[in-house]
Amino acid sequence: MNLLEKSDQEIIDIANPIWENLVKSSNIKDYGGFTKDFSSQMLFGANEVELGKQWANNKLLTSLSEKKEVFGCLRRDNYVTVLYKQTSETMSGEFLGRLVLGVEDDEVKVFGATIY
Repeated sequence: MNLLEKSDQEIIDIANPIWENLVKSSNIKDYGGFTKDFSSQMLFGANEVELGKQWANNKLLTSLSEKKEVFGCLRRDNYVTVLYKQTSETMSGEFLGRLVLGVEDDEVKVFGATIY
């Protein structure tokens, strides 16, 4: 599969369920659900203890709203970054979500996920 050749809409259609799962799993602190689409590279840095610390120390990560707005896609090297406007159920303001997708073993996987 060549992710880079897909249209923005095709990429967004792939990315949205992945992002929605990350939001849902983060809110309930579900490590297995949160990491299910991670690339092997991402799994190395996302051990359960470290994620548990992030969930405990960052209120945003466990209060994400299901509402989101896609800003668009950026293509670079072998990856596509999808940018989201994200809100929280308990914190005011808007946040920037970043989902980096790539292909591993012919499957779309998460190579990066952050929220600011």
